[in-house]
Amino acid sequence: MRNDEWKILCSANATLNGFDVYHLPFTIHHLPSTIGMRNKLLIIVNNAAAKALQTWPIVRKHLQASGIDFDVCETTQPGDATIQTRAALKSGVTTIAVVGGDGTLSEAAQGFFQFSERVTDLPAQINDEARLAILPAGTGDDFARSQMGRREPLEKWINILISQCRAPTRENARMVDVLYGICDEFKTPFICLNASTMGIGGETAARVAAQGNFMRRFSGEARFAVAALAALAAWRERRVRVAIDDVEVIDGNMNLAAVANALYAGGGMMLSPRAKIDDGKLDVVTASGLNRANVVRELARIHKGGHVANPKVRIVQGEGVSIETFSVEDAMPIEADGNVRGLTPVEFRVMPGALRFVVRQE
Repeated sequence: MRNDEWKILCSANATLNGFDVYHLPFTIHHLPSTIGMRNKLLIIVNNAAAKALQTWPIVRKHLQASGIDFDVCETTQPGDATIQTRAALKSGVTTIAVVGGDGTLSEAAQGFFQFSERVTDLPAQINDEARLAILPAGTGDDFARSQMGRREPLEKWINILISQCRAPTRENARMVDVLYGICDEFKTPFICLNASTMGIGGETAARVAAQGNFMRRFSGEARFAVAALAALAAWRERRVRVAIDDVEVIDGNMNLAAVANALYAGGGMMLSPRAKIDDGKLDVVTASGLNRANVVRELARIHKGGHVANPKVRIVQGEGVSIETFSVEDAMPIEADGNVRGLTPVEFRVMPGALRFVVRQE
């Protein structure tokens, strides 16, 4: 088979060399055979990500120079990374690497699981030995930052991936928790890695996603700040009920509700300074009774976790949470890892150690 770029045009729900194919077209380089894909690295590239067009050529050069065998899929629309990942894992691929941001990484993580017809049941792992890797190329790259506790250069992530491909070891893999969410009247399931925000946070994510090429020139922190201020101008408090581990925690007007799994979200915001990706807990952050001036002040402090000093901000840990609104008009958009997933009400449960992530232990 030639190594030229192939455009694969198929009808929905078709099968291609053992791959279940749905939202097409998408682009595959080095078109794989079923046998050829086994034990091979699959790279998923989202060229719409903020820095992907600059990042991918660098990644490709390093992998080729290292003699790493790989195949490439490029996403063309939301949901492609989930479809490509799930199909590859079912075909025998054991390592998926993402060139993109948190949203693409989250979609790929969702592909590691098979959802049940009963959405109240936790999803099943397709292959519990499979690994997910990130080659950061997004706006915030918060999951990568959470893994290292700081931003690291792309070359470090490339070297970690190459090391994993050459000799998989415990030292370059980490078991991390994932959040399983159900939204839209508890009908639509999804996976979340970093954090999910509702209220001002959900509105902010929608505005970041809608930003044009001019705003994409700026840092993730700047883009999120501009979007947050615009969302704040249009925001109003609404009644929200939050129950953690089936115990009601708050019922009242609220500015923001968030569920954190990792340390960073929203372009470096530290929603919960004690959030850990492998503690088997989710951190529920609520803020109520804040006026616009209060919110602006807390936005300036949240990158270092200073907002927790405000008595109107509350953080409670648990294993599950439900967040409810009480009218269609009050339904809040749900942002998860930068993707808008649906509307409240929503329920989250933590799945401890459910995903094997490629990262060198420090």
